[in-house]
Amino acid sequence: MNPHRAIAVVFALHGAVGGSLATRIPWLQDQLDLGPGILGLALLFPSIGAIAGLPLAARLAHRFGGRAATRVLLAAWSASVILPVLSPAPGWLFGAFLLYGCTAGMCDVVMNAHAVVLERRLGRSIMSGLHGMWSVGCLTAGGVGALAAQAGIDARIHLAAVSLTLIVLGAAAGRSLPPGDASTHAPPPRRLVLPSRGILAIGAVGFCATFAEGAGAGWAAVYLSEIASAGPGAAAAGYTVLMVAMAGARLAGDRVIHALGPVTAVRAGGMVATAGCVMVVVARSPALGIAGFALLGLGVAVVVPLVFTAAGNAGTTPGAGVAGVATITYVSGLSAPAVIGWVADWLSYPAAFVMITGVVVLLTLLAPVLRPSPASAPSREEALSAR
Repeated sequence: MNPHRAIAVVFALHGAVGGSLATRIPWLQDQLDLGPGILGLALLFPSIGAIAGLPLAARLAHRFGGRAATRVLLAAWSASVILPVLSPAPGWLFGAFLLYGCTAGMCDVVMNAHAVVLERRLGRSIMSGLHGMWSVGCLTAGGVGALAAQAGIDARIHLAAVSLTLIVLGAAAGRSLPPGDASTHAPPPRRLVLPSRGILAIGAVGFCATFAEGAGAGWAAVYLSEIASAGPGAAAAGYTVLMVAMAGARLAGDRVIHALGPVTAVRAGGMVATAGCVMVVVARSPALGIAGFALLGLGVAVVVPLVFTAAGNAGTTPGAGVAGVATITYVSGLSAPAVIGWVADWLSYPAAFVMITGVVVLLTLLAPVLRPSPASAPSREEALSAR
């Protein structure tokens, strides 16, 4: 397995962990007899854990190199998927989700930082395709989980099998990852440091893209049901179509980025996403609304991969840069569904999606901050050595 394929498998496995657990949340709710309020509180803890672990991930990647850190943290993330369904009470569940989120965020940082280094060596864009593989892993595992739930398989048995399978596959892929990027030249990232102005600017683009993605995914079904008079199946299709559109666009995104460059690709995506948001705002039929969510997914698909690439090249180390923007995008993903709910309650659902339209327009205007600097371009020797 060549290094590019190996890191693609790592991204797919990372997505598979989250997709697997997401399908068993109803089982977990029934098993612990959780009300909506307690379950909602519990589901905040993965994001809290992820944000808390991000600075440590950058230090691990710097100290041990991307390959070693990715292998260890992918195994830890795969093992943690079983913890929530083993929790005997809500208090234990909070701790399990905290650890689950911490390993998720740390693995997210090191694998993206490692991908930045490999992309730099190859001399071509690969990040969009890697994030597309993450989406494929998430969707595939979600489908398997749905079948397991439909068959009445105990979630503890299902997720134990998933955990073991992913650990084995991750170990196999990890052996083919290229050598790590441990550096003796750059100082180690600090435990807590404010992002630089450049990282904040890049992070602002990531914030907008993640906000639009999270808001669309979180509220697509409700919006189609409440505003477009969609039935349960059509309402659920809004979320599915958005995610499939994102996955497909990311898998093809590296070719688009190569042809247009990152700035133009983000601008074009922003215009497509804006058109999709406008369609959602005016939609009063399920078909138009679903089409709008598909365009939203297509438009924002390549933005976050480009944000991670730009941050990895702009940071003192790839891990430090990725950790800086990952903190911003995690906060955005955590806040987006709640903010949209507040605006919808205060004004209306269409008004909430008008706000998302404004966020996407801002993303388009901020696109120039993703223009690569000459210093981040790979040398001819680096590119040849990675082939």
